[in-house]
Amino acid sequence: MKVVLIAALVLLCGLNGLAQYPAASISNGLIEADLYLPDATHGFYRATRFDWAGIVSSLRYKNHEFFGQWYDKHDPMIHDAVQGPVEAFDPIGYDTAKPGETFLKIGVGILRKPNTNPYRFSSQFDIVNGGRWKVKRKKDRIEFTHKLNDASGFSYIYRKTLRLSKNKPELLLEHSLKNTGKKAIATNTFNHNFFMIDKQTTGPDLTVTLPFEITNQSAGKNLIIFEKNQLKYLRELNKGESTMEYPKGFTGDRIEDYNFTVANSKTGAGVRITADQPLSAFMYWSVPTTLSPEPFIKVNANPGEKFNWNIKYEFKSKK
Repeated sequence: MKVVLIAALVLLCGLNGLAQYPAASISNGLIEADLYLPDATHGFYRATRFDWAGIVSSLRYKNHEFFGQWYDKHDPMIHDAVQGPVEAFDPIGYDTAKPGETFLKIGVGILRKPNTNPYRFSSQFDIVNGGRWKVKRKKDRIEFTHKLNDASGFSYIYRKTLRLSKNKPELLLEHSLKNTGKKAIATNTFNHNFFMIDKQTTGPDLTVTLPFEITNQSAGKNLIIFEKNQLKYLRELNKGESTMEYPKGFTGDRIEDYNFTVANSKTGAGVRITADQPLSAFMYWSVPTTLSPEPFIKVNANPGEKFNWNIKYEFKSKK
């Protein structure tokens, strides 16, 4: 896979002194952000779960940090060794493919199905056709283009731009997917987010507010509770503990339901996430080092059609 990088290679060091990966930085004078760039040979992330575009290793606003390395050891081939507001698409064609045949993961490429086992996102699959990545950089944005042409009938042009708004503490994720193949593309995409707000341990100082009242009022493991439209922690999470919740109360067809706020009451930092497409599903996951509202959007594009969607992050500081 050939990658055109209109950006310098910079040295970004994580918790374990990470080696050199293709990367770039953007700024609008209010926000400064560092991103890793897709590269099949030297890239920071080369596994097959997440879209390779738009991995944000750091985003700083008013001395607050919102992302970072939440896991102990980095390996580019581990499915969740990734940072920032990263996105993933459900596999297309996996269930109907026979062992040895292929299926599609948007933002990764054409992958080979190894056996009859059900799809597991934690598995690493062989990439048969990784397509071609192109990256364009400006001071306040980076545009990623992934072109895939494949004999399977799945082909597309996927564009994703991470752009900082002028004179506002906002990050925009602008997407378009043009179906250039012979087969329809129907899938779901979700954003894992992986927030690390000021690197604080996940606990009572961190609150997640939803735009709808949660109808299933019972949360699990006695670590987190639902109160009306909020997720609140009963105590700090210890190493090895995690939460996996499925708050209900959204309709599945309202744009207004894609509206989430994460706030750190101790440091005064917060972020609001909205989108211009309906929320189709929602999950919430956390461990001591990171918390993740996981909102889903349906993506549909017949041959020749284009599907667009945008996500906005509004960063806040009360101190």
